[in-house]
Amino acid sequence: MTTALAPKKKKKKWVSYSVLFILPSLLIYTLFVIGPTISSLYLSFTSWDGVSSEVRYIGMANFEEIWNSERVHNALKNTILLTIALVILENILALALAMLVDQVRWFKNLFRSIFYFPVLLSGLVMGFVWTIILNYNFGVLNRLLELVGLDSLKTDWLGNPDFALVSIILSTVWKAAGYYMIIYLAALQGVPPELNEAASIDGANKWQQFRHITFPLLAGAVTVCMMLSMIGSLKIFDQIAVMTDGGPGFATETLTYIVYKVGFGELRQGFGTAMALVLFLLILIVSIIQIKVLRKREVQL
Repeated sequence: MTTALAPKKKKKKWVSYSVLFILPSLLIYTLFVIGPTISSLYLSFTSWDGVSSEVRYIGMANFEEIWNSERVHNALKNTILLTIALVILENILALALAMLVDQVRWFKNLFRSIFYFPVLLSGLVMGFVWTIILNYNFGVLNRLLELVGLDSLKTDWLGNPDFALVSIILSTVWKAAGYYMIIYLAALQGVPPELNEAASIDGANKWQQFRHITFPLLAGAVTVCMMLSMIGSLKIFDQIAVMTDGGPGFATETLTYIVYKVGFGELRQGFGTAMALVLFLLILIVSIIQIKVLRKREVQL
């Protein structure tokens, strides 16, 4: 009887020790994540300015303003355009770079490093670099256009509403593509070369081999990369803050940037918190839909 109870007592003892190990991390997580999340839910129903001790409850007024605000509608449109463009361009370029590097026989690690280098730059540094490149008066791009005799194409890339968002998209693609390239490159290592060799013997060209063999076997990597790219695009902030500050006007203002501008610039923490909650729900819903669609594709393949 005593022997049978011994393992149970020992197990309970180990469980209690495990709780002690987890407790510090749980307390920190509660203090910095769970606590602020719960308080944010309450603040989204208030008109708090973020400074004073007065917190006035206003019910659903913040969410009604979000629903009716033209500024929010414009930011939502910019966010959708930015997200669609980045997800498509980042993944296409990353996959192309991965396949290019995978075919290289000499200096493969060098090419990997070159394409991955922009990822190491912070969003702020990258923003400053591209601000200099795209500057109207002394920017590298306009100077190159002058040198090749295309002065008529010179423009204020970040000051023109028609080009500002495009400039942010292209600079972000330049920075992020190398990260997804590494994921695709790792997935390409798992594609058996025998399959392509057999297809080549049967008369399949390179495009047919990629379409019917390589790409289907990259389904898992595509799911991961598109998921990460989508989340990163929805919460993009650094590049906009440095390059355009949401301008010109509101041409490059996104939902994430509105949260910052309204909450800290206009001292409307209640409204900013409500916007952050809406953004969180949007990312959650889009992520769930995207995962289901892409996972279904994986199963079908």
